Amino acid sequence: MTSIKSEENVSAEMRDGTVLKADIYRPDDGGKHPVLLLRTPYWKLNPRYIHSARILAERGYTVICQDMRGRYNSEGEFLWQFMDNSLTGDAEDGYDTVEWAATLSSSDGQIGTWGHSYDGWTSWRMAELQPPSLKAIHASGMGTESLDMNFGIFETGRRLEWTYMMAADMRRRAGVKHGPHSPVEAVNQWRAIERGKWIWYLPFEDIPDDTFSSLTQQLKPYYREQNVEMWHFDKVHPKVNIPASMFTGWWDRVIGTVKQYSGLESNGPEHLRGKHQLVVGPWSHMMTTLNRDLGPIDYGPQAQETWENLILRWYDYQFKGIDDGIGSEPRVKLFILGANKWTFENEWPIKRAEQAPYYLHSGGAANTSIGDGSLSHDQPGSERPDQYSYDPRDPVMSVMDTDAQAMPRDQRPLDGRQDVLVYQTAPFGSPTRFVGPVELELWAASDALDTDWTAKLVLVDVDGLAVNLTYGIMRARYRSGYEQEILLDPDVPNLYSITLNPVGIEIQPGQRLRLDISSSDFPNFDRNHNTGKDFWSDNELKTAKQTVFHNSEMPSRLLMPLVAGTGYTN
Repeated sequence: MTSIKSEENVSAEMRDGTVLKADIYRPDDGGKHPVLLLRTPYWKLNPRYIHSARILAERGYTVICQDMRGRYNSEGEFLWQFMDNSLTGDAEDGYDTVEWAATLSSSDGQIGTWGHSYDGWTSWRMAELQPPSLKAIHASGMGTESLDMNFGIFETGRRLEWTYMMAADMRRRAGVKHGPHSPVEAVNQWRAIERGKWIWYLPFEDIPDDTFSSLTQQLKPYYREQNVEMWHFDKVHPKVNIPASMFTGWWDRVIGTVKQYSGLESNGPEHLRGKHQLVVGPWSHMMTTLNRDLGPIDYGPQAQETWENLILRWYDYQFKGIDDGIGSEPRVKLFILGANKWTFENEWPIKRAEQAPYYLHSGGAANTSIGDGSLSHDQPGSERPDQYSYDPRDPVMSVMDTDAQAMPRDQRPLDGRQDVLVYQTAPFGSPTRFVGPVELELWAASDALDTDWTAKLVLVDVDGLAVNLTYGIMRARYRSGYEQEILLDPDVPNLYSITLNPVGIEIQPGQRLRLDISSSDFPNFDRNHNTGKDFWSDNELKTAKQTVFHNSEMPSRLLMPLVAGTGYTN
């Protein structure tokens, strides 16, 4: 095994004089090696970073973990990603850090990045300014648009926990004696004590300032900008002049990562098209820990992978010329659930995928999993609508992981809820593959001035196990676009085009496809108060009467991306 030498808190001075601190891991051989750089707001001494850094270094890389500006050991003021990105200084800090890294005695001058989620965000920001020594990037779990992640709605569970965790370092830096000072302390305290209080608190704007320390001053403006695009990486793609690798998972909240790939292929420099890589696996957002049995289904031996191996395979090819087949592989690698194997494609989305319509049907009693709702290719005739009451005091709870991340989970605990309409197919008769974006065209009405419509796609196995595949949500006021906030004319039907996250699934004989429609998915998303008022300042909650239509004049339907060459019948 290669001996690893590490250095702690190595200084890198930015163009404005601010000093950022980094830990460096490298083979103890006195040689020069390609550099893999991670810039993070999450503490460079996080055990998972140390674990990954040592694995990468053992394979012959100089690995850098740097605390971002204003975080942990680094100087400066931290300004987060949910604001005008030109104000954060992250692009400039990234450029300066890359060029500093190229001068290290253990660097061979080739700099790449490694990072997931926010750490992937820093990779895209530094690539935007084209530092000369940056030769390739890896950026997983980071989408092109922030609105693809939150659908214009506050992600109550995840965003409050995340802010509470991020505030721990702000508390420490400010010398505040009470409250958690480390991310681990903060997460444990949030889940054990604080979560059950703050996610239900009304109004959010009145949560005491010291709950989130000095980050409160960034959180409050963010409440008001849920429908504002924050990242705009589509404008960055033409400036990315190096190969990029992107990883994500079918349950990743930020599976909008796939648009980074398609954006580079369509709008990036022409000479790099076909040089980028997209990998989508059977993973959640936390793909730094990859397992074959993320939820109640074991997806087989091909699902067993490590994040570090994926990174190493990319950089061994880019920086060391080691080609184990990656050079000749099609650039899109997808794990197909159900088939439980990897497949390759030349593009995303897959052009040969057809929009297969599944129309909603019922006799007016689709409520609960034992209602009369169904999905089929037959267009509806004269059918009674389905109705339910949505009470934000009793929302449909998200069946998710303890960290408020989407995960494959058995959805049957929600089966008896009268405020969930369930439409499902007959058992499939042959393997049927769907790969790509999913859309729901929903005709619906509410007696509220504003409300939400949620859609959850579920795979129902022969034994009744019901596992979520993907989801989507629309706030009614955004039905004409995020920039247009239009309140409802009560009881007047509207057509809602709801985008669900993409899928990659081969449904097996005997299994069913199920669509759950409701008006809440909490705390995955904030509860709509049904009042038409701003969620952050409104402490009133009203019950709404909801109606879903499926008839010849208002044919609600689910559009699934059927891949040619697989069965269509159900």
